[in-house]
Amino acid sequence: MTSSTKSQGPPTLGFPKRYGITDPISEDLPNQADFIQTRKLTDCLKSYGVFEDDLELQHREKVVKKLELLFKEWLKEMCVEMNVPELVTEKVGGKVFPFGSYHLGVHSKGADIDALCVGPGFLERKDFFTSFYEKLKAQEEVKGIRAIEKTYVPVIKLNYEGTEIDLTFAQVALKSIPENLNLLDDKMLQNIDKRCARSLNGYRVTEEILSLVPNIYNFRLALRAIKLWAKRRNIYSNMLGFLGGISWAILVARICQVYPNAIASTLVIKFFKVYSMWVWPIPVRLRIVEDYYYNLPFWDPRALSSLRKYSRKKQTGPNSLKRQTFLRSTSMY
Repeated sequence: MTSSTKSQGPPTLGFPKRYGITDPISEDLPNQADFIQTRKLTDCLKSYGVFEDDLELQHREKVVKKLELLFKEWLKEMCVEMNVPELVTEKVGGKVFPFGSYHLGVHSKGADIDALCVGPGFLERKDFFTSFYEKLKAQEEVKGIRAIEKTYVPVIKLNYEGTEIDLTFAQVALKSIPENLNLLDDKMLQNIDKRCARSLNGYRVTEEILSLVPNIYNFRLALRAIKLWAKRRNIYSNMLGFLGGISWAILVARICQVYPNAIASTLVIKFFKVYSMWVWPIPVRLRIVEDYYYNLPFWDPRALSSLRKYSRKKQTGPNSLKRQTFLRSTSMY
């Protein structure tokens, strides 16, 4: 899993930086009782088996690395097949970026891995869902593989060495894909296919959330608690009209922004307090929405005015593609 430059260990106190679009509601530091409650919260989460052990985490990392090696190998094979110059073939590269709950560091035991395969612009999308699909299918470690192309975000689903994987694909306007490719660079969205933009958005939103919270450790622990609560009440599902994983993450991230020094137990309490009073036509924003005029879908409240009284909107704000959820409900609880 890609590591963040921020602290992932126990909470660090005192953050002078302002996170989000408003000043904090409170910058109070945690007291002894808060630490005790957070330890109890952690013990409670452990009792429900939400944490993987080190061996399981290492297995996931190995699976992602093996898939990336296969993807890079396939890219070189495609270059040879397409008579791409040898110099370009040698440097074609290729990257696999985990995203979603695994990249956020809040996945549960046995959860699948969402991963984005990024290739050069001279490839065609159909090659990924035909040629690479066949290469994956031929691997002994791969079981239950299927390609689902006619969907909002086309995906290859498979089981690799016992781990469920959802692979999406995006081609960017580059001849080669370097190891240090920055997908948060908005220039990556220029002249890009809308399906590729949607695939890129999964990683970009996940990475952006991690960059917009004051303390990743506190965010992750609080989000694990909220996810467990939502799942046990059967409201963790965007397919059923509730919220999906990334939407819950955005809601928790906003609480982290307005209580930057709070630790997990306090964040969970504030989560329910804040959103029980939220005026839902107002979107939950982690940062200012920007439109880079790349001819991509852009959240516009004027265009959605007819749905406003039925809507809940959550925005990360990293680019013109925004995560939005519309719920035909007047209350979250």
